[in-house]
Amino acid sequence: MDACGRILASCQLLRKATRPNLALFTHVCSSNGVQAALARYSTHPMTEEVTHQRPKVTLNTIRSLYRQNIPIASLTAHDFPSAIVADRAGVDLTLVGDSLAMVALGYENTNQITVDEMLSHCRAVARGSKAPFLVADLPFGTYEVSAEQALESSIRFIREGNMEGVKLEGGIEMADTIKKITTAGIPVMGHIGLTPQRSVSLGGFRVQGKTTIGAKKLLQSAQALQDAGCFAIVVEAVPPPVAKFITQALTIPTVGIGAGSVCSGQVLVQLDMLGSFDRFSPKFVKKYANGFETNSAAVKQYVHEVKHGLFPTEEHTYPMRNEDDIKKLEGLDIAGAKVSSSGM
Repeated sequence: MDACGRILASCQLLRKATRPNLALFTHVCSSNGVQAALARYSTHPMTEEVTHQRPKVTLNTIRSLYRQNIPIASLTAHDFPSAIVADRAGVDLTLVGDSLAMVALGYENTNQITVDEMLSHCRAVARGSKAPFLVADLPFGTYEVSAEQALESSIRFIREGNMEGVKLEGGIEMADTIKKITTAGIPVMGHIGLTPQRSVSLGGFRVQGKTTIGAKKLLQSAQALQDAGCFAIVVEAVPPPVAKFITQALTIPTVGIGAGSVCSGQVLVQLDMLGSFDRFSPKFVKKYANGFETNSAAVKQYVHEVKHGLFPTEEHTYPMRNEDDIKKLEGLDIAGAKVSSSGM
């Protein structure tokens, strides 16, 4: 049984168990730590359908999960390999988040990434993703000027980025802009609470809605975005009671990040939850693996083996056609061969 088969078998065991045995899960999937970590992250029951051929997730799928009260598992991806991992792990919605500016490109904040950079990453993710619904963040400066600018940017992400929807930050003030996009037939995911692109105006990366007044403002924004046609709304860094208050008031899914388990689904940055980004880690991130240390140790081992002649070994090389060729090669006049080759 291959790694994927072992993962699926372990998931079936977990579904049947009265109390999921995560220790067993980790042991069975130990041959593929990344896949196991993502499988553990997925918040809905995994079945035999979590394969390369599982059905394509559409807006109707998202709505069906919401109606059935099945949590929506969302995750970011930033390139071809991370898209494949998310796809095969059973993620419902893959977000090409502008967080990749920091975790993948090394920028100081998300506002520095350009449209062309985002589109390049979108295309890579689309090539590696078959089943999840694909959504991309509109970068800072591409939708704030006017509704027409926002629509034009959204069209580029659908046409050039091969995305299926877009996400933009902001509350009630963005309702008219969102309506312009949704009226054109492009699915929009809203984003309220802590909005990273506006972190400077918020006084930094601070929890939002900590007071009754703040909670009411968030609810008003959420309802305005729903009325504008959003199919779902990300709720970031708000107290769980506020997230619950908003979730219960809406008729579309909320996707929480740092908002507790009361939302209709969850989203995390993949490189954060895999422990591959070591600059900082928000409180709401659970690390399902320690990718940075694991990868660092592997590279150190590689350097050590190269320096000491331990790599490559025979198993990593290619043989000659037969032993006679080896003997002929050993009998060649190296100096003569050099002169001959130089004269060609």
